[in-house]
Amino acid sequence: MSRLVHVLRAGKLDYQSSLQLQKTVSASILNDPTGPLRNVLILTEHDPVYTVGIRTKDYGAQEEQRLRALGAQFHRTNRGGLITFHGPGQLVAYPVLNLRNFQPSVRWYVCHIEKTAIELCRRYGIQAGTTEDTGVWVQDRKICAIGIHASRYVTTHGLALNCQNDLSWFEHIVPCGIAGKGVTSLSVESGRQLGVDVVTPEFLDAFRVTLDCDLQELNDDQREVLLGKGG
Repeated sequence: MSRLVHVLRAGKLDYQSSLQLQKTVSASILNDPTGPLRNVLILTEHDPVYTVGIRTKDYGAQEEQRLRALGAQFHRTNRGGLITFHGPGQLVAYPVLNLRNFQPSVRWYVCHIEKTAIELCRRYGIQAGTTEDTGVWVQDRKICAIGIHASRYVTTHGLALNCQNDLSWFEHIVPCGIAGKGVTSLSVESGRQLGVDVVTPEFLDAFRVTLDCDLQELNDDQREVLLGKGG
């Protein structure tokens, strides 16, 4: 079925490898939209890295050096949104989907990614929602950052959900360019130890329900081929 989404558990990837992996998968989908891998959901964690989107203008070479000096990588990307941070304990999901198999609308897609994160929070007793600012929030604290790119209705980039990560990394930037607001995590808000391994099954189910799709894990051979090309 066209709404079958293959799940690629990529483990921990450096950020550059994740970009190459997304490029490989999206090119495969664009070149063969009726092929065996029509939609792929990549799940990963990153070592500390600051990333900026196409609208970020305030982080020039001097700011880049300052952030790298903290021990983090720094990358400029073609996603939407402003600066954010990725690191261990944060679930990063890159849905590489052909929206023609769902709804050929980027607005629809972003809305349903937001709904996925909100539903996941609800399952842990956390009341989250959206505001005029991007992402998913618990009051004035961002719990999930969202930044996407779409080319010919094939999506890349995605969301970063704070599970049990070190939030102090965010203190060195204005997260997503929004001053006066904070960040939080599932563990902080729930008072429970909710690491990525614990959260991932619930995230997958929330994704499946919200996007009305079927999920299928890639087998070891498929996984090794894609990670080999993307590494």
